[in-house]
Formats: sequence, C-alpha cells, structure tokens
Amino acid sequence: MNMSQDQPSFISTFFKMESAGGIILMLSAVFALVCANTPLQSYYSLILDTPVEIRIGALEIAKPSLLWINDGLMAVFFFLVGLELKRELIEGELADKRNIVLPGFGAIGGMAIPALIYTLFNWGDSTAMAGWAIPAATDIAFALGVLVLLGSRVPTSIKLFLTSLAIFDDIGAILIIAIFYTAKISFVSLIIVACCLTILAILNYRKVESKSVYFFVGIIMWIAMLKSGVHATLAGVMLAIFIPMRSASKPDHSPLKEIEHDLHSVVAFWILPIFAFANAGISLTGVGLEQMLHSVPLGIALGLFLGKQLGVFGFCWLAIKLNLTRLPSDISWRSLYGTAALCGIGFTMSLFIGSLAFEETDVNLIFDERLGIIIGSLASGVVGYLILRSSLPTAVKQSG
Repeated sequence: MNMSQDQPSFISTFFKMESAGGIILMLSAVFALVCANTPLQSYYSLILDTPVEIRIGALEIAKPSLLWINDGLMAVFFFLVGLELKRELIEGELADKRNIVLPGFGAIGGMAIPALIYTLFNWGDSTAMAGWAIPAATDIAFALGVLVLLGSRVPTSIKLFLTSLAIFDDIGAILIIAIFYTAKISFVSLIIVACCLTILAILNYRKVESKSVYFFVGIIMWIAMLKSGVHATLAGVMLAIFIPMRSASKPDHSPLKEIEHDLHSVVAFWILPIFAFANAGISLTGVGLEQMLHSVPLGIALGLFLGKQLGVFGFCWLAIKLNLTRLPSDISWRSLYGTAALCGIGFTMSLFIGSLAFEETDVNLIFDERLGIIIGSLASGVVGYLILRSSLPTAVKQSG
C-alpha cells in the first residue's frame, strides 16, 4: 500500500522538531566517545590530526583538521549567533528593556559564580587557571531540547527567559574570548581587520544588500583575524553586525533574517554536530576516581552544576527582591530554579573555551577538562528536567 503523499515522512518530521538539533548534537558526542574508546580510536585521531593546508602566494594557512573545525566552522556558528543577537536587540525580545533585567541578572550570576567555584578549586595553579571561563557557558540547544521533552506544559515565558539568558551568556563568552584568550598580537593583521570593518560599515551605510560582497570581505577579515592572535571566530560576530536588518528596495524583506534562516539548519545539523564529534572524544582508558577528582574537571563539573544553579537563581532572586524586575506570573520560584539548573548544560561553548584554554596551548596536561564538562552538563540536564517536571503543573495553575 502506498503512503499518502500528504503524510510527512519520519525524517522530515524529525528535522522540524525543536529538539532535533540537540538530539543530533548528543548522538555526535556519544559517537565521539565510542570512537575514542574502541579500535576506531586510531581512525578518529587520524581524522582530527590530518593536516590541511591552503596556500596562495605568500599566504599560508596550515592547520590540522581539528583546528579548521574549531577556527573555521565555528566562525560560521558565531556568525549565526551575531545575527540572532542583532535581530533580538532590534526587534526581538531584547528590544523591550523590561525583558532584559531578569535574564540579564541571571546571566551575570550564571557566569560569575561558576567561574568563582572553578577558581577556588584551582587557585595557585597557573596552568589550570587558564580554564576559569569553561563553566561560565550555557548550551542553549541542549537546554531547549530538555524543555521540549516536557511538552506543552512549559510556559512560553520560561523559553523566552532561557533564550534571552543564553543570548547574554553568548555576549559574555564573546567578550571573554576576545579579552582573555588572545595570543601574541599582530598589529599588521589588526589593521587589515580594521580596514575590513570600515568597508563593511560603508556597505551597510550605502544599503548594499549583496550577500556575496559581505561574505567576501568577511572571509578576508577571518583570515586577518586568524593571523592577528585574536581568535578568528570573532570575525563571524563582527560580520553579522553589518548585515542589513531591512531591505531598502523591498520593505518586507530582511537580508539578515534570510541569511539567519538559511544558516540555522546548517549550523544545527552539521556544524555543531561536527564540532561535538571532534571535541568530545575522551579516552576513558585509565580514568578513575583520581582523574575525576582532579581540581580542573571537578571545578568545571561543580561550576556547571552548582555554580549555574546558585548564580542564575540567586541573582534573579536578588533582582526581584530589589524591585528591579518581577517574576513572570506563569513562572513559579521552583520552576525558575529548575530552569537555572538547565543552564548548567554548557556543552558546546564550554568545549570550545576548553580547547582555547588547554588543547591549543600545546601544554602536556595530566587532566582532561572535557570529563568535567560532560559530567557537569549531564547532571545539570537530569536535575533540571526532574525539577521542572515536578514544578510545571504548579506553574501552569498560576498562569490560569
């Protein structure tokens, strides 16, 4: 019997699910762990260590494939983050200043307290202290994926709060990377970056809408950033700032939204899973209690699990008690705490900052920070889910 043409296939239905990106991200991480702990390990290492070189005259870019993923593909991810930030600030939830205070305070606490907890465990160790920012990040894809598991009981205000907090979190991560994870500066390369930014500003001012022109300048800026000592992924954010929000010739058309729509699936279903596969492959051979209790993975795990809960919830509570903002009517204190726990899922951005802090420094480490990221993120997801599952019926009643 032939299936009706009007009935969507399982695959098309899956990719339309809000949680699809998070599910694929999780499967990619699991596959990386399998590869790193089976006879596939040699092939896994071969893929990540394979040198890839591009040479045009005197210009040479030679990196192993792992760094092409972390410096190149993740620049596209940061470009999408920049587009989302601009849209939200111009006409999204963050355009209304009343929607900024609560998630803004939560984001500040959610970055400061985890970093403080990590610092307390690693104070005095200059090598370990390079990872202080690892537990400060939140993975919005995973967190929203957990919310989807709870179904229609989740009020819209919780999704908006979590999304807005993640946006502020991304801004904080971008600033941290730019300020604290910058290598030796090349001023010649930074001059080229400044020239590219000037050109982009002129293009935006003259209302040029050709995507290829912006992308061409953006690629030059990415190469200059790569050579400058400032992390190359920040070129993606800077390029996004100058993409026109509205079309001068077609009032109903938004070049920014069009690019954002085109990139969303590519990033969610390809770039982030590839990044997770490349960075989550931890070898568990010889890993015991001593490795798990090392100050670096322990500080990361507790920073994500306890630090995010205490920081996000505590700073939100403080803002409300100071009458700077109010708790939305359909969010209970308990469900706010459950949402704060979900913020401890720091997978993607934590892995990225961890690679900047340790794996790209050529330091021979006796610990693996990824162990703390996975443990802290997993514990946060489970606890956040359980708290929200038990508290959301109360929250729904309150909204009625």
